[in-house]
Amino acid sequence: MAKPDTQPQDRLPSSIEVEMEATRERLAGTIDQLVYRASPKTIVKREIASVKAHFVDAQGNPRTDNILKAAGGVVGFVAFVVVVRRLNK
Repeated sequence: MAKPDTQPQDRLPSSIEVEMEATRERLAGTIDQLVYRASPKTIVKREIASVKAHFVDAQGNPRTDNILKAAGGVVGFVAFVVVVRRLNK
């Protein structure tokens, strides 16, 4: 970057080129990171890891409380659907 007390016309072309190259490198790195983060495969991997982390702890042991909550929700939903279908017959 230019020093505050340096006028743009006082800068050497070589220093401007060096600054532009450094800026290009930073932008290229930023774009690469954004492309990686926005990649559908990366998003899917991140979401799968998030779901696994909800049901399995860091040591690989199942989190029984979360599994039971999910199973209870599924059983409750299935029971609700069965009851509603029988009432509508």
